[in-house]
Amino acid sequence: MKILLLSAYDVDSHKRWRQGLLKAFPEHDWVSLSLPPRFFRWRIRGAPISWSLYEDEALRGAYDLIVATSMADVATLRGLYPNLAVTPLLVYFHENQLAYPRSEEQHDSIDPAMVNIYAALAADRVVFNTTFNLESFLAGLESLITRLPDAVDAELCRRIRDKSQVIPVPLEDELMRFPREKKGEQPLTIVWNHRVEYDKGVDDLLMILRRLRARTHDFQLVMLGRRFRQAPLAWSQLQEEFAAHLLFDDYAESREAYWRWLSRAHAALSTAQHEFQGLAMMEAAALGCAPVTPDRLSYPELFPHSRRYQDAEEAVDLLLDAPSASPCDMREYAWSALRGVYEDALNNTADRL
Repeated sequence: MKILLLSAYDVDSHKRWRQGLLKAFPEHDWVSLSLPPRFFRWRIRGAPISWSLYEDEALRGAYDLIVATSMADVATLRGLYPNLAVTPLLVYFHENQLAYPRSEEQHDSIDPAMVNIYAALAADRVVFNTTFNLESFLAGLESLITRLPDAVDAELCRRIRDKSQVIPVPLEDELMRFPREKKGEQPLTIVWNHRVEYDKGVDDLLMILRRLRARTHDFQLVMLGRRFRQAPLAWSQLQEEFAAHLLFDDYAESREAYWRWLSRAHAALSTAQHEFQGLAMMEAAALGCAPVTPDRLSYPELFPHSRRYQDAEEAVDLLLDAPSASPCDMREYAWSALRGVYEDALNNTADRL
């Protein structure tokens, strides 16, 4: 098959998924278009304009299938290119704007959510990375419908649900084979490997670490999250208060270096306020970290109840228990395990089954 692959906001997880598809299915003729992960509001509405200016020849080609992320505004793109309007379309939702938490600095706008909705309606098949993502999208859409003035009803949700399925973003098989370091007698080592932004719960992270310190001083921290020019106030407080516990505090320079840090830790901690899948925690668990996650979002689909907490005290209990915790088997999420599911989705969409 000749497949057009569109990633309008090619952030790390989207890029890994896109590159994973190209690697997993070399038998197909892929044309892959992507845009850098910056200027979010422009990307989610402006991607069709950018691609029409710089990728016009590629977009005028004949394809057997289009695979696009939900941020690609593929409905508009199909309006600009009639050849694409009749091509079977699979839309993949890494996240959805109907369930994305807003910071105080963000303006409330329906526009990003509408891009998601139009993409889902235009698609022949809609794939979500988790059930949480699917259900939160449909719940958000149902809530939105009640606020719209007229000429819309819950039939919209049924149409999308009927053509939806769940397939996670897979983990690389190289990750599954990566050597795990022996932890020996080192102090309790905790990794926090998330973006340093408001929606990753930095305030909760600081609170949990303070409660952990009240019970023991024998721990060290590996802080691997991507940094930005602006960070929550709690981040600088954490760096100052826990400087003596910081074993590493930076963005890892390579994938291998990142994996090595994960393999050294006893526990991986999440304090996320939003998480539509949780690749960072899945990677950590695959490399032997005991996951310590909130009992919400996508985590109940991934990790046992014994590794999820309700409050800060439970989180501390799980952190202290991490060195003796049983490992989580993440092999079912490897590309080699999920390739067949993806293959069926691609073929069935192309055949409009």
